[in-house]
Amino acid sequence: MISETSYYLCITKIKTMKKLLIAFFICLTSAAFAQDKWTGTWATAPQFTTEGNMPKMELSNCAIRQIVHVSLAGKQVRLQISNEYGDAPLQIKSIYIADAADSCNINTKSARFLTFSKKRAVEIAAGKAEMSDAVKFDLKSSQRLSITINYGNGPKKVTSHPGSRTTSYIIKGESKPRTSFANGERTDHWFNISAIDVEAGDEGCIAVLGNSITDGRGSTTNKQDRWTDALTEALQAKDKPMGVLNLGIGGNCVVRYGLGDPAVTRFDRDILSQRNVKALVIFEGVNDIGNSNGNTETTAKELIDAYKTFIRKAHDKGIKVYGATITPFKGHSYFTFFHEAARQTVNEWIRTSTELDGVIDFDKLARDPQEPSRLQKDLQQDWLHLNAAGYKKMGEAAAEIIKQK
Repeated sequence: MISETSYYLCITKIKTMKKLLIAFFICLTSAAFAQDKWTGTWATAPQFTTEGNMPKMELSNCAIRQIVHVSLAGKQVRLQISNEYGDAPLQIKSIYIADAADSCNINTKSARFLTFSKKRAVEIAAGKAEMSDAVKFDLKSSQRLSITINYGNGPKKVTSHPGSRTTSYIIKGESKPRTSFANGERTDHWFNISAIDVEAGDEGCIAVLGNSITDGRGSTTNKQDRWTDALTEALQAKDKPMGVLNLGIGGNCVVRYGLGDPAVTRFDRDILSQRNVKALVIFEGVNDIGNSNGNTETTAKELIDAYKTFIRKAHDKGIKVYGATITPFKGHSYFTFFHEAARQTVNEWIRTSTELDGVIDFDKLARDPQEPSRLQKDLQQDWLHLNAAGYKKMGEAAAEIIKQK
């Protein structure tokens, strides 16, 4: 027979266990929410830096100020730094972000230092990337954000994104928010920065897989007028704000060759690893076709097979997939009868596929009605890439399709 004291001890233990279980489940729920609350507001595809894209000044023990154009607003911000192509650890003394002003200047009152595991300094191993801790920062939609990195020692092989279409500024030594970069070296590349997340609601983000047309070749340096920038503005104007992540690489191919890792290799890292992706736009393939020296029918089939794999992987994660038709290129060195036939084959598949959730017909938008294998003259830069006017039309057209879904 259980004594009264033992009975009450048992009851007390049960109540304690119940409280612990409740606390445990609250922690689990909070952790799950914490993982889901982050949404990408900016991203770029990391690449190995070739000799021609290196700055004259070594980055080790220097400071670099870089400007990015974000999409989604947020009150909490975190930054990802990549050393994925480095051959040695990357030492960083400190990083601070601030509202960008003119040129290399910043609003010093807005400056906030970032931490990694609550420390300003961080060492990132070769082949790795690190996400900073969250910092309170009033990030506005479509604003220009300045990111200043104070480097320690770094690798000889550097991770970067050459097609920044934005000027970065480099000075020797360690900087502070009031340090002037006016006399620093200028270079139109990004180094080591790869993603920015914000604490957001259910807006989600759109990841765009592309080549130089997405990366912004033909847009205006420092004017933020790529087609993905126009997409951001158009979505906000339609009261449907979403993060827009430009994962284009100039000269990139889907299947093989080209600049940077081909899309079939980088897809998981550049697309699926982004936070809270709700939609994917696949707009890549022209470089595969243009560089095809063999059987173009095989090239077209390989592209379609790759698209199918991307669609399946994205759908497995609950991501909607939009296929964008390949734009014309007659007048450019890529153009041949067989290359045009391959483009038409791929575009026909995109337009008629039941696997896609939507189609963005950039071909129809940008082609010359009198000569459909050629871009409209007033929308193009070199008969392959569009210009700022063409990109504006592309972004607005994409927003119309995405808004409907």
